[in-house]
Amino acid sequence: MTFVPKIVITSAELVHSGWATLTRYRLDIEKRDGGTLSAVREVHDHGHGAAVLPYDAERGTVLLARQFRLPPYLTGTDGMMIEACAGLLDGDEPKACAIREAEEELGYRIHNLKACGRIWGTPGAVTESIWLFLADYSPADRIGEGGGKDGEDEDIEVLEMALAEAMRRVASDEIADAKTIILLQHLWIATQEKTA
Repeated sequence: MTFVPKIVITSAELVHSGWATLTRYRLDIEKRDGGTLSAVREVHDHGHGAAVLPYDAERGTVLLARQFRLPPYLTGTDGMMIEACAGLLDGDEPKACAIREAEEELGYRIHNLKACGRIWGTPGAVTESIWLFLADYSPADRIGEGGGKDGEDEDIEVLEMALAEAMRRVASDEIADAKTIILLQHLWIATQEKTA
C-alpha cells in the first residue's frame, strides 16, 4: 500500500497578489516513520493551462511558437524559447483552451485533438498543471497570421518544421521547454509505431 501522509496546514500568508499569487504556507507533514516534519513552502499560483502540438501527417510537419521568456533570460540565455502552443485555461475546458490558443498564437484551426495526459512542471513550488494534446492540421486550416492576441503582451513567431527537425532541436537543446519535449517525444513514438 502506498503511504499518503496526513497534512495539516497551520498558516497561509499571502505574500503577493498580481498576475499570480505567492503564498507562504506553514504545514506539518506526517513522515513515513510516524514522526512529523514541520515545513515552510512558498507556492506560486496563476492557474492551469493547456498545450497543443499540431501535426500534419501528410507532410510530416509540426507547428511551434518561438517567443521571449523572461525566466530563462534571467538565468543567462537569450530568453528565446521554442514551445508548443499553450495558454492558461481562463475558465475554458482544456480542449477549448488548446483550440483557442492554436488560433490566436499559430493562426490555425486544429482538428482531432488527442489527449496526452496532464503534467505538473514544477510541483515543488507552482500549482499550475498543463493538459497536453496532439492535433491535426493542414495548410488549408490556416485562418490568420497567428502571433498572439493583442493586449496579452505576446510577440510570437510561428514555426513550421519537420518532426525530425524538431527532434534534432530537442537533442541539441534548441528546444528545451518540458511540455514541448514531452509532446514531441509522444508524437515521435506514435509515428514510429505506425511505420514499424
